[in-house]
Amino acid sequence: MYSATANKSGRMQYHKVKPGESKLRISRSEFISTYNSAQIVSLRPIQSPGNDSEFQLEFFI
Repeated sequence: MYSATANKSGRMQYHKVKPGESKLRISRSEFISTYNSAQIVSLRPIQSPGNDSEFQLEFFI
């Protein structure tokens, strides 16, 4: 799974997650490259209550 989430200050953070094993922070370019080239099985938007300006998501490959 890959995730793009905003921290408390609003800065985006990108992670590669192996559930139950590890959560590795990755670069924005690695996230975008994987998003554009991998076969995505599922995409899940992450909603922040009361904040319409952040676009956060997770995708599964």
